[in-house]
Amino acid sequence: MNTFSHTHTVQGQKIRAIGLTVVNCDRSLNFYTQALGFELVSDITVAQKDYSDLEGVIDAEIRIVTLCLGDEIIELMEYRNIDSRPIPSDSRSNDLWFQHLAIVVSDMDRAYAHLSSFPIQPISSAPQTIPADNQASGGVRAFKFKDPDGHDLELIWFPSDKGQDKWHQNTNRLFLGIDHSAIAISHTEQSLHFYRDLLGMQVDSHSLNWRATQARMDNLPGAEVQITALRPTQGGVGIELLDYILPGKGRPIPSDWKSCDVANVQIQLVVNDLESLVDKLRRNQVQFLSPQIIEFRDSLLPYRQGCLVKDPDGHAILLITE
Repeated sequence: MNTFSHTHTVQGQKIRAIGLTVVNCDRSLNFYTQALGFELVSDITVAQKDYSDLEGVIDAEIRIVTLCLGDEIIELMEYRNIDSRPIPSDSRSNDLWFQHLAIVVSDMDRAYAHLSSFPIQPISSAPQTIPADNQASGGVRAFKFKDPDGHDLELIWFPSDKGQDKWHQNTNRLFLGIDHSAIAISHTEQSLHFYRDLLGMQVDSHSLNWRATQARMDNLPGAEVQITALRPTQGGVGIELLDYILPGKGRPIPSDWKSCDVANVQIQLVVNDLESLVDKLRRNQVQFLSPQIIEFRDSLLPYRQGCLVKDPDGHAILLITE
């Protein structure tokens, strides 16, 4: 058995959590627990130099509230001593900073009714059902909206022949977990080189979504989007690449946006060999936000090493060793 060479493929194994920069942790905590059924896991404040270095922000004091929904984790990150720039109020789904979390529900009508009693900013006009002739996602129901900070979220419901098995287990819970994070990108092949070839994620499916349903879902007239779904080797939360053909690409992520700005969403990807991966990324001219691999020896944080990088369009990926 030639196990060594196989296990030594450098790869992202699973997404541990998704971090969102927020203006006020208390407000966001209330929203995610009450409107969307998340549960509090921990509430810590970090002010160590190593964590500031990791995030590429000097002398930051950051409150990190960890929440779970089913098996999935989000971290709400409030920079307490640094002003956070807000997300542009005219953001659209094809702007390249667009990134949503897809929250799986067991009953779309009930979930939508529950959510509608909270102060959300809808993106979709109402829950939309993807047409049956769309092979990859026909019958899926979805509704997009924004949280109190303007972060993009999606409720998603899968028919019995779609989605991961875990979303079809009998449960009395309305909100089940996070299926994926979707990001707007400028070029599918360029992003595949990063996520598939460099990070070792696997392509799960491709689809082309268009027509009135997609336009109503995204609030983008004439929307036509090429979607490529990726999963890490151990499954779990995936990443969807959204390549807008129509109305075309929106605005790029400004190069001076930082981890402390509210638009920041960072996917935490557990990797099996961080040193080798960082070498490979440097050789491929990937942009780094951390100066190098940061070691956390006796930290409150749930990982031992981390390094924050940008994908080709500027989305933040936190590579970690558990």
